[in-house]
Amino acid sequence: MNVPITIDKNSTVYHVIRQLLDKKISRLLVREGEKITGIVTQKDLGLFLLNDTSDRNLEQIPLSVVVKPLQTIPESASVKECAQLMLENEFGSIGVSDGNNVVGIITKTDLAKFFQIHQGKKIVGEYMSPYYAWMYSDTPLYKIITKMIDEKISRVILRDHDENPVGILSFRDLFKIALLEGQEKEILDNTDPAISVIFPRSGFLSKTGFGGTTTAKDIMQDEIITVNYDDDLAKACSILNDKKIHGVGVLSGHGTLIGILSKTDILKALAFI
Repeated sequence: MNVPITIDKNSTVYHVIRQLLDKKISRLLVREGEKITGIVTQKDLGLFLLNDTSDRNLEQIPLSVVVKPLQTIPESASVKECAQLMLENEFGSIGVSDGNNVVGIITKTDLAKFFQIHQGKKIVGEYMSPYYAWMYSDTPLYKIITKMIDEKISRVILRDHDENPVGILSFRDLFKIALLEGQEKEILDNTDPAISVIFPRSGFLSKTGFGGTTTAKDIMQDEIITVNYDDDLAKACSILNDKKIHGVGVLSGHGTLIGILSKTDILKALAFI
């Protein structure tokens, strides 16, 4: 269990994104005075940035538009019970309560760190997901984030039109461009190589915002961090935690990308170990 990282309920969406990026985390607990009253996650932020079509900048938008109630478990719950509850309810994190107040938080990252002690128990191939979400690298951002939200994932593999993996895009990459472009009143559209057009910004990652004019290859990470199919699952957890990422590609014995191992897959291993 970690001491919760919190943000005041009177903060703005700008301050939330800034903290998530600076601390390399995917959620913040929301406090009102000394009491924790809610949670904001990267997926809730992503959904808001996709749907908003106003001309506001991020500092004008109150945190309250993205806050959700925090679900909790008692301090006495076991790690296995925690993993099972998070899996069953598709929680990325869960608060820990002493009966009166939230005293901590358990995240997928915490459970992946815990799994590191189980060396030699499981291999990556037993728990990886053979399906992985992908899109072409010239896809506009609003389509990328729509897929991420619809499929409840935090990253997308990007391919060129020869079907070769060329990069990866995560919520973190989307938030970086939101901070950069979300303060601008106008958008430069260079999608037609013959002409550049400037028009008022209406939203952020929406089709009418910069989500319609910026493509995945403009902001993607070129390096896809990978592990091998027959690697120790505990070793893969170490890579996830050391790199502060939520998923890695899985390679076959021939070096072909055949799946993804995410922290959700680690939850499954813990729930049934």
